[in-house]
Amino acid sequence: MSAATPWIRRIPLVVVLMLIPMAAINLVAFILPVARLAMISFIESRSGGVLTDTFTLENYIDFFTDSFSVELISNSLLLGFIVTLATLICAYPIALFLHRVSPRWRNFLFVITISPLLVSSVVRTYGWMVLLGDQGVVNGLLMSAGIIQTPVRLVNNSLGVYIGMVEVLIPYMALSLIAGFGRLDMVFEEAAASLGANSWTRFRRVILPLTMPGIALGCLLCFVLAISSFITPKLLGGGRVFLLATEIYDQAVIQLEWPSAAATSVIVLIIFGLALALYSRVVKRFD
Repeated sequence: MSAATPWIRRIPLVVVLMLIPMAAINLVAFILPVARLAMISFIESRSGGVLTDTFTLENYIDFFTDSFSVELISNSLLLGFIVTLATLICAYPIALFLHRVSPRWRNFLFVITISPLLVSSVVRTYGWMVLLGDQGVVNGLLMSAGIIQTPVRLVNNSLGVYIGMVEVLIPYMALSLIAGFGRLDMVFEEAAASLGANSWTRFRRVILPLTMPGIALGCLLCFVLAISSFITPKLLGGGRVFLLATEIYDQAVIQLEWPSAAATSVIVLIIFGLALALYSRVVKRFD
């Protein structure tokens, strides 16, 4: 077969046949809905959620000229960054321990780590509402110990949302980190120790660079999940924390402004695309 032969002809027929179902599912379940969503974002609507046949840029112009939209983007990005960083700090020691623990205990501890995923995030969020409420366990313990005299506001604000989101995303971060720890080998650490490197130097110069692909993957996953999360911010925020995801729900379900909700959704997808591009650059740098 000559070099001029198109690359598509070099793919075995069995591979093409195996890819057809996946391509069809992606087309029906993802590409077409996103294309329809993007089209709706350019449609003008009347009161009551009635869609017209008129195409316009007004939905995007209204979004970018509204100060509240700027607040939504800043709140969502801040939530994503803080939750991702806190989740990484909490999950990294867990993932590193699971990577180094003996195979005898690894499966058991791995199941414990991911066991919160077996419980609905709604149930876990309601649990945090009970724990963090004004009459909850946390405030009760702090008041009993004499640390505070009046209950501390831990729900219906950003703090409660951050706490709940970190707990929800820790298993995802741990799974991503473990998946990216493939290049980490004790041989490299032993070699660094033999050259006189202390524990901090070994972590900074050996462990951290080798685990950067896992860190990048976990940060990407948690950032995207945090930005798109709706249930936990809605419940723990008590309607006082305004994010892109909660605004999309209000526009689509309460206000019946489907074009505005579609335009906001497209902007969220663009943010996801930028995060994915940044992830690709980071992975290429450390490969």
